[in-house]
Amino acid sequence: MAFELWIEKYRPRTLDDIVDQEDVIRALKGFVEKRSMPHLLFAGPAGTGKTTTALALAHDIYGSEELLRANYMELNASDERGIDTIRTKIKDFAKTAPFGDVPFKIIHLDEADSLTADAQHALRRIMEMYSTTTRFILACNYSSKIIEPIQSRCAVFRFGPIPEEAVRERLIMIAEKEGVKYTEEGISAIVYVAEGDLRRAINLLQTASAMADEVDAKVVYRVAGLAHPEEVRGMINAALKGRFVAARDMLRNLMINYGMSAQDVIKQLNREIMASKSIPDKMKAQLMVFLSEVDFRVTEGAHGDVQLAAMLAKLVELGESHGGPSLD
Repeated sequence: MAFELWIEKYRPRTLDDIVDQEDVIRALKGFVEKRSMPHLLFAGPAGTGKTTTALALAHDIYGSEELLRANYMELNASDERGIDTIRTKIKDFAKTAPFGDVPFKIIHLDEADSLTADAQHALRRIMEMYSTTTRFILACNYSSKIIEPIQSRCAVFRFGPIPEEAVRERLIMIAEKEGVKYTEEGISAIVYVAEGDLRRAINLLQTASAMADEVDAKVVYRVAGLAHPEEVRGMINAALKGRFVAARDMLRNLMINYGMSAQDVIKQLNREIMASKSIPDKMKAQLMVFLSEVDFRVTEGAHGDVQLAAMLAKLVELGESHGGPSLD
């Protein structure tokens, strides 16, 4: 099987191809029909379709690849984040008239929350001065990092994580078109790991298919560098039942077998504890307070093994005080 960049190969080309962002797409189709739009700000988690939607919107407005190439410019603000880029490259493109029978040019600034404060203030003026010839689409993960003067000049659209069923359908479609053998458990594992990030899900599918003849759960978790949820739940249950040494051994096996970092383990502990229906809410709250302290200490440079062992000890302590509950 040819090893291709599947994300680009299966990227939606028009707004009609994009799924599960209905409110956003409905508004953008209105802009296409009227051939007019304000500056736009797309905000949301990684892998939810912000860049793809910007490309699809430009494609629908311009209608041809020639006009798209002439009137659409995409910059990654994390690479070109300084004020010089705003004053030269962006300004030079914005101040020229659009090519062909199109209403305006489009400048797409991806990862705009990486722009420095000075660059954002310079961009604000350019957005004002050249609004007759150019529209801006800013994409970011955190809209709070965009200065208020820019936010007030934009129509803000928020993208949510892709629903699990939509991720599953897309993965199965790609796997069948590429002739990839897979199991249901393998697809479910990718959906679990991706957490609504479709880009990550497709990358995992591609990497897993290159490593094994069949994409199953074991291959997926090894590729992702994460433990199987059942193993994490087994470790938590052992601690809640007071078997600290057994839980500690399970933790070391997870970190050795899967090559997980302390922060990876903390993230999975958080997810499994919060997903449990049998752990009382009060106990969950106590665990989250302690887990946040462990996460902070690890981030500050504390020894991960020691901090995670302390976390297991806390699980033992709380398990005894609450009668030894277990995860579902």
